[in-house]
Amino acid sequence: MNNAEKVYSFFLVSFITMIVLTNIIGVKLFEIYSSSLNSPITLTTGIITYPLTFLITDIVCEVFGKKKASLMVIFGFFASVLSLIFINLAVILPGSEVWINNSLGYKSVHDMQIAFESVFTLPGFLISASMLAYLVSQLVDVRIFHYLKKLTGGEKLWLRNNISTICSQLIDTIIVNTIFLYFGLNLEWSIIIKIIIASYLFKVLIAIIDTPLVYIGVNYTRRYIN
Repeated sequence: MNNAEKVYSFFLVSFITMIVLTNIIGVKLFEIYSSSLNSPITLTTGIITYPLTFLITDIVCEVFGKKKASLMVIFGFFASVLSLIFINLAVILPGSEVWINNSLGYKSVHDMQIAFESVFTLPGFLISASMLAYLVSQLVDVRIFHYLKKLTGGEKLWLRNNISTICSQLIDTIIVNTIFLYFGLNLEWSIIIKIIIASYLFKVLIAIIDTPLVYIGVNYTRRYIN
């Protein structure tokens, strides 16, 4: 395995890890306080990991090309499907009496099972829709990135990095949050819209902040493989 293959494998593993983690932790909502709004803003915990996938995608796009980046996205999709299949199998398997943890307040296998299901169980159509949103947004990111690369003659990495991420994140944020929050949690549209706006602005901020990281990643990757 040469240096280029090693680096690509590293990015591939990192990308898949972030995608699978997003599926696992993304169901939780948390709040951060906004001094400008004088109230808390609700966000999904998926924003911890998911925006990093676009950073990885852009580095791979720039260094390894469109085909390698698209392949990574497809691998991430199938890894997510596999993880969700086995998570559902884990939910279905009957619990053992040994599993009971009295120190956490669980007095029966039933209590433990309910706690486990509350974290890992989501309706299949919600998962399918969110995975479709992931696949579409990531592939859109790759296409916009390479379109702008051709348009600028390979110059202005910061431009294609930000525009491709901002556009693709908008697609993903609207689709995923609408499906999860409306059909999954039955929240009111007023709350959903606020969460969508807050999540998207946070992702845009991350996209802008991670621009130097894209340059650093591209620079060191090219040095290592050449």
